[in-house]
Amino acid sequence: MNDRGMLFRFCVMGLMMLSATTVLGVRLALLHLGPPEGRLAQIERMHRFQQDLLGRRGTIQDGSGAASLLALDMAADHVCADPHVILQADTLIPTASRLAELLDLDVDAVAVKLHQPGRRYTRVRMFVPRELSRAVVDEQLTGVFMRPAHLRYYPHGQLACHVLGFVNHEGVGSAGVEQRYDRYLRGRPGVIQGRVDALRREIYTERIVADPGEPGHTIELTIDQHVQLVVERELDALMESSQAKAVWAIVQHVRTGEILAMASRPAYDLNAFTQSSDDDRLNRAIGVNFEPGSTLKAAAFAAALNEGIVTPETVFDCERGSWFYKGRALRDVSAQGYLTVADGIQKSSNILTAKMSLMLGNERLYAYLRAFGLGAPLGIDLPGEEAGIFHSPDRWYGISPTRIPIGQGIATTALQVLSIYSTIANDGYRMRPYVVRRIRTADGEILVENQPSVVARVIRPDTAATMRALLQRVTETGGTGLRARIEGVEVAGKTGTAQKPALGGYSSTDYIASFAGFFPADDPVVSIIIVADEPRPVTGGGRVAAPAFAAMGQEISRYMGLHHGDSASQLHYARVTP
Repeated sequence: MNDRGMLFRFCVMGLMMLSATTVLGVRLALLHLGPPEGRLAQIERMHRFQQDLLGRRGTIQDGSGAASLLALDMAADHVCADPHVILQADTLIPTASRLAELLDLDVDAVAVKLHQPGRRYTRVRMFVPRELSRAVVDEQLTGVFMRPAHLRYYPHGQLACHVLGFVNHEGVGSAGVEQRYDRYLRGRPGVIQGRVDALRREIYTERIVADPGEPGHTIELTIDQHVQLVVERELDALMESSQAKAVWAIVQHVRTGEILAMASRPAYDLNAFTQSSDDDRLNRAIGVNFEPGSTLKAAAFAAALNEGIVTPETVFDCERGSWFYKGRALRDVSAQGYLTVADGIQKSSNILTAKMSLMLGNERLYAYLRAFGLGAPLGIDLPGEEAGIFHSPDRWYGISPTRIPIGQGIATTALQVLSIYSTIANDGYRMRPYVVRRIRTADGEILVENQPSVVARVIRPDTAATMRALLQRVTETGGTGLRARIEGVEVAGKTGTAQKPALGGYSSTDYIASFAGFFPADDPVVSIIIVADEPRPVTGGGRVAAPAFAAMGQEISRYMGLHHGDSASQLHYARVTP
């Protein structure tokens, strides 16, 4: 080997040693002096997280005076995971098994969620109660961490479900009061910050609430929890005894328009709303149009009396139960000869009602029914209110003037029919119905306070007094509503038995049975309507709905102190007039 070769090798080895020494020196310098500022920032970002925190939603309370909670937020967590970390640590199977066991989930479904190579975030289960999420944290599972959330909780399950509504998984009110007043109930979002370790587990001791946000407002309803419980219990009994497809009811304070109870069956558990169907969630009290049948007769009688066309003593020939008008037969359930107006409403004569309405005339009949609230939403503060179906006289058929006043050829909601009876009970003044009494901030400041509001004066007070006396006779011996009587309280009201429309006419088997009324008859405070859809085998309103009215009214009247000799109730409001 010549000198030049040895020199070349010596130079190469020297360069290699110099390079190694340089790399080692740079590495030592980095270890002692720290990485560059950009690298530090990158590492810091890898170990920090930031998440928006939903503002705590406001509570919903009943209006009984006890301020019972009907809806509130509870502390919860979303159980989350970092699939990338779990797969790198080769802990997929044990992690999926343990999470499935703790959270009562299918192990295969959990494994699928965790087996997502390259993904850094997945939710294993949402809205886990805080006690359970703490148990998961205690397991210290690699790549599993929590994100705080609020769980909307309804202490009474399905109670008042159609009034309250629910909150979806994005925190948005999606039915009932939760939807209608969502902007008041939802809180202002906050922000949380914290650190995670190399396995993406949160270091809870370093969690920082950068902005706690603000809680939502408190809503106080007009719904009285006790009255609501009574109504729902009796609807359950009616659903079973009548074998109906559906039943619904409303209780209203006649002097203020406040809704004290509103319920429908079928119903659903608000805490498990995802397991319910659209049919379960339908608020039939305001969201179903139906032909009301004879409950509508009260409006026609009130109109005729108010116009002075008839008096309670005016006599009509009821044609022994069968009468032809424009070539079409109109029949009564029981054949009657001559009846007074007072007897006609007591016995629910279709023929007398039709003849009286022809004297009233189309335009006046239409004007009164519209004034009572038919054919348009009443404006209750709940989503989903139907307007009913009520055409102007220029679209009526030849027989319409004899059919509409008996509740055929017109569709209403239960709330609209109840409005007729509440108006008669309230000296002819129609009140705006509402379910929210007031809205308060977390500090107790009142933001919104709904007051009783008169929408219209439909009939004179003297006409209303006459109608109350006539409707009271309906629940006495000889009347169709005898089964609606309440011991110790005078009841006024009207039965309804309506054939359901079918292809080419009306069904001979399917009926809507109803009863609408109020009490005490001489000084009314409460009105109630009960509707049963397709009861079997009994179909009449007097036998299906009237007994349920009596059962509800018996307990409600005692609770409100309306029996003879009872002390005045705390819910006995002064009459409101313009």
